[in-house]
Amino acid sequence: MDTKELLKKVRKIEIKTRRLSDHIFGGEYHSTFKGRGMTFSEVRQYQYGDDVRSIDWNVTARYNEPYVKVFEEERELTMMLMIDVSGSQLFGTNNQFKKEVITEISATLAFSALQNNDKVGLLLFTDEVELYIPPKKGRSHALRIIRELLEFTPKSTKTDVGAALKFLTNVMKKKAIVFVLSDFIADDYLQTLRITGKKHDVTGIRVFDEREEHIPNIGMVQMQDAETGALQLVNTQSKQVRRAYEKYHHERVAYFQDSFTKSGCGVLSCRVDESYVKKLLGYFKRRG
Repeated sequence: MDTKELLKKVRKIEIKTRRLSDHIFGGEYHSTFKGRGMTFSEVRQYQYGDDVRSIDWNVTARYNEPYVKVFEEERELTMMLMIDVSGSQLFGTNNQFKKEVITEISATLAFSALQNNDKVGLLLFTDEVELYIPPKKGRSHALRIIRELLEFTPKSTKTDVGAALKFLTNVMKKKAIVFVLSDFIADDYLQTLRITGKKHDVTGIRVFDEREEHIPNIGMVQMQDAETGALQLVNTQSKQVRRAYEKYHHERVAYFQDSFTKSGCGVLSCRVDESYVKKLLGYFKRRG
């Protein structure tokens, strides 16, 4: 992808996702993820309807008229986007790859955080951490995140969710809002997730394609594992083969949902041909 084409793509994603964060998600995000508490801001004259409990009696006595204390939400939060960039993200049968949907969701979340003056960081992972960008504020920082999501070329095609979570726990000392975006065709990450879930506010967003749920009966086909590169002839006419495929898929989904739920984390699943806007809004409203 040349620079001109990349900038065009970045701009297109910014326009779409910024509109969503400005008009739809900004307020929902703010009410879902609260700040650390309230901090004293100033005193002002009492106005009709003010809570009498907030009257500052010392200032009131000095000026001989009622004054109230004004508090502001101590907001500054940090969001970490943990994105699976393994080989299976380049799968899609409905004119859109999982990677493209993940990029749009990530950009929407990033702009929602920045609109609320929060920091955003990025962690791209396969079976190792491929890229870590520490949390910062600002539009240029958000655009860099989108650029990396569009053009980053990972070294590995495999997945290890646990290794990425372990890295995050080591680098992020303060509590963060963490979104893990992946197809979660993986296992063996429950223990690490439990540790991460105690320290951070974690949500797993599973992005998947309907063809991953079941394979159609189309005879003998050669299939390639996107993560290992292995080729195999598969007889899709066989009911046994189709059942085994569906069983494997359902086991991965169940493991994802159980692991996140048991760890006290949020869970969201979005098919590539579904509206991620509705899914995200529904999730924010349930949590808010």
